[in-house]
Formats: sequence, structure tokens, C-alpha cells
Amino acid sequence: MAVQVAVIGSGAEHEQRAEEVGRLLAERGATVVCGGLGEVMAAAARGAKSAGGTTIGILPGEARATANEWIDHVVVTGIGHARNLAVVASGDAVIAVGGRWGTLAEIGFARVVGRYVVILEPGWEIEDVPRAATPAEAVELALAAAR
Repeated sequence: MAVQVAVIGSGAEHEQRAEEVGRLLAERGATVVCGGLGEVMAAAARGAKSAGGTTIGILPGEARATANEWIDHVVVTGIGHARNLAVVASGDAVIAVGGRWGTLAEIGFARVVGRYVVILEPGWEIEDVPRAATPAEAVELALAAAR
């Protein structure tokens, strides 16, 4: 079974780093799981697809058509922000890129269900959650924990 890494976050200013994370994960054979919408989610999926990778988008709504164009497999939940638990639980590890309150909730859910989380700089500062200075470092840490 392929390793799945959830990429979480938001903010258009973080898209370049998220795209690199997605590309690096795909180059290492990991499937990228995300929330399936825009900004960081779309960038991570776009990066994965640029390297021939596979993507899964777990949507908050009920319409598959709302997924970004780089999602291969769409899961519609109809449960709004509660889908954040499904996103992080579907990853063997989690990489946080930027983000706001929803990302903080995802980090909390990930820790509760025992997933390894790494925060790519700059990002939330949370005690006992490792940080990575570069996308390559974040991917390396996540994959080491996921295997």
C-alpha cells in the first residue's frame, strides 16, 4: 500500500512551498491527501501531478465538481469543517503549510489520532510539533515517520 501524506494549510502566499511539497512527495512515491479545494490544497495537488503522482481530495461539501483540477480521487463528505479529521486521519503523516484556524484544528486532530505532524516554516508554533525550514526537510521528516 502506498504511503499517504496529508498536506494541510491555507494562504495564497504559501502556494509555492506547498507545490514543492506535493512534487517532492510524488517523486518519493507518496500519495498526496488534501482538502481538495484551493490555495495550499490546490498547490500541493498540482505539484504532485507535475511529478506523475496521485492525489486524493476530501471535500467539505456534497459536490465532486468543487474539487480542484489536480485531484484524482474525490471524497465528498457534506460535513463542512468536520472533514478536517478525515483529511489528517487519511495521511500516514501530515505536513502543515501556512494556514489559519482550520489548519490549527487539523494539527490538533492529527495529534489526537496519533499522526506525525511537521510544520513548514513559517507556521504555527506548537510545543512538541517539529518544524522544517524547507519543503525538502518537511517531506523527509514526514516520510521517515510514515514508513
